[in-house]
Amino acid sequence: MGIYNLGISDVVIQIELFENENDLKKIIEKNLLPGKIFLGPVQSKYAKILDNYCTHEVIFFSYSSKSSLAKDCVYLINFFPQNELLQLMLYLNDDAKVALLYPENEYGYLINSLIDDIMFESPAILVNRSSYKDELTNVRESIKELGKYELRKYELNRQKQILSSKNDEKSKKRLKKLERFKTTSDYDFTHILIADYGLNLLQVAPLLPYYDIDPNIVQFMGTGVIDDKTFFYEPSLQGAIYPGIPETSRINVINNYMEIYDDEFLRISTLPYDLIGLINFIYTKEYKFGDVIKLLNNPNKKFDGIDGNFYFKDNMIERDLNILKINNGNSFVIN
Repeated sequence: MGIYNLGISDVVIQIELFENENDLKKIIEKNLLPGKIFLGPVQSKYAKILDNYCTHEVIFFSYSSKSSLAKDCVYLINFFPQNELLQLMLYLNDDAKVALLYPENEYGYLINSLIDDIMFESPAILVNRSSYKDELTNVRESIKELGKYELRKYELNRQKQILSSKNDEKSKKRLKKLERFKTTSDYDFTHILIADYGLNLLQVAPLLPYYDIDPNIVQFMGTGVIDDKTFFYEPSLQGAIYPGIPETSRINVINNYMEIYDDEFLRISTLPYDLIGLINFIYTKEYKFGDVIKLLNNPNKKFDGIDGNFYFKDNMIERDLNILKINNGNSFVIN
């Protein structure tokens, strides 16, 4: 569809299927012509061998999410949380105090490993973090610990006891007000980053207000993985913010795809769609191998994509992202 929409007529796409690493090596070695561009592979376990072939003046655009594989002639096309987190944290002001809540899995550990360096670039500060098991067995305890639930509950009860011993109208009025709350709202943080996705996110997010981390007081935040309408109707995520591009930028492509193929347009399908535009640009300009490498290694050269302007930094794709806010089944740009 990307080729058709660009009106490209002089193109040959060679599709190769493989089942194991040996098959992949044979395919690559059979096609090692200078100037050849390989799209793929998808999985990191296969992408790890690609840089062995960079001396042959070929380029690989892999969809692997493993950043350590981005080097030499290997360029990674994916949605990378480092890019998303930096855009999100740069949006915050110097009064923002961030808490991180993350699962003990590969994604959660990645976010936790990135957050310190990213906060160094942000005007905000990181004040607390808490993790929970991937199967959610201790998530309630983690949330209570992060929000100091027991401590705030104790403080509220202490204030109630003091006020209940007084008879003046001001104290009675104050006590009546406090009776509506289970804990104080004296949080250590102004923002909380929930670094989870999928079904787990839909289970974790509602537990935050349940344990009195009020989304009306604390700003809930997510990474780009919550850019999915599945999350836009969850009550606890109303008002949550995340880095991304509004759906309006890709709605025409989505509608086109559904009309042609009568199938759902996958969110990740924008990756190869934008890549086709980049490759068409390279061939139209008739760039030689050295020109292409120079182009891709210049982060000041940005390309227009349906997922926003993109460029490559350290062989990984990065995007100029907006900050979006969830509201009643939709999201809209706030920056």
